[in-house]
Amino acid sequence: MLQFEKKKCFVELGKFLSQFTLDNSTQKESVLNNDLFYNDFLSLIELSQSHNGWFTPEQVYFSVQSWAEALKEENIDQWLSKYSFDCAQDDKNRTKTVGLILAGNIPLVGFHDFLSVLISGHKVLVKTSSNDQHLIKFLAKYLISIDSRLEEFITFTDGKLENFDAVIATGSNNTARYFEFYFKDKPSIIRKNRNSVAVLNGSESHEELEHLGEDIFRYFGLGCRNVSKIFVPKEYDFQNFFKAIFKYGDVIHYEKYANNYDYNKAVFLMSNFKLLDNEFLTIKEDTSYASPISSVFYEFYENLEEIKSKLENDSDQIQCVVSKNLIDNSIPFGKTQKPELWDYADNVDTIAFLMKI
Repeated sequence: MLQFEKKKCFVELGKFLSQFTLDNSTQKESVLNNDLFYNDFLSLIELSQSHNGWFTPEQVYFSVQSWAEALKEENIDQWLSKYSFDCAQDDKNRTKTVGLILAGNIPLVGFHDFLSVLISGHKVLVKTSSNDQHLIKFLAKYLISIDSRLEEFITFTDGKLENFDAVIATGSNNTARYFEFYFKDKPSIIRKNRNSVAVLNGSESHEELEHLGEDIFRYFGLGCRNVSKIFVPKEYDFQNFFKAIFKYGDVIHYEKYANNYDYNKAVFLMSNFKLLDNEFLTIKEDTSYASPISSVFYEFYENLEEIKSKLENDSDQIQCVVSKNLIDNSIPFGKTQKPELWDYADNVDTIAFLMKI
């Protein structure tokens, strides 16, 4: 099965996903196999919160729409244009089986690895997280309905990974140590905990700070691309920040988030930490990058060169940097959870890795 044939399947999947939005899901006659899949996927989205309390319909629809945009043909072509693929990608001697151990912190978080393996000409052996078992399996079924040959390229397993040639595993710092030992004899990408940060200088507009709120609250802050730490200049006034993020206050009405807010705030107060609080987010001065759910850490800086040096030294802990062009290669506010296909996790080029195995 050649790459352009697989690409066509993913483009069709993107068209299928484009039908599903929070406010106005609309079935389109031009989408393939809608009679078999449309109503079932709509039901799955609505049921996702029963499978994982963090997967509210709003968050799942956001993820689905992000993938609908990413899987447009022009985006896939731009992504793959920098690589020189072997013309004989259907040569079975070149096809490897790549094991995927997926995270489950946000909806479809492992789909990029799934796509990358298949588009590179390999077979995928997937072990899903117990927190996100259903969505990616449904999308795999849709892909197979477009071209049945894909069935021999896609396998899901509930048990131990066996009979694979390479592995991409995502987990915590603790599980990464286990992965590194267990997979030491296989080509691998092992992903650990990372966090994202924002660097402010006080010149940000109300709109930009609103967008920063999106980077903080999308997926309830559970993703590695969510901003969990803010660097601000000495004497920074957080009043404008709090005004801008007020629009996200409804987050406190989700029980799991509210429980985390109450618990973490109580822990901070009992430890006599100084907090800024707006009744749905606490802000605490802290040198760590990983803040708990419902909290953001902040740290003061004297000058930008100091921050640039710190971020460079700590690059293995950081997924994204958000700023108003203050830091080289930083992301605009509001864009952390809308990565392009070429925005690789941990800055490790997955396609380049897969082409070498």
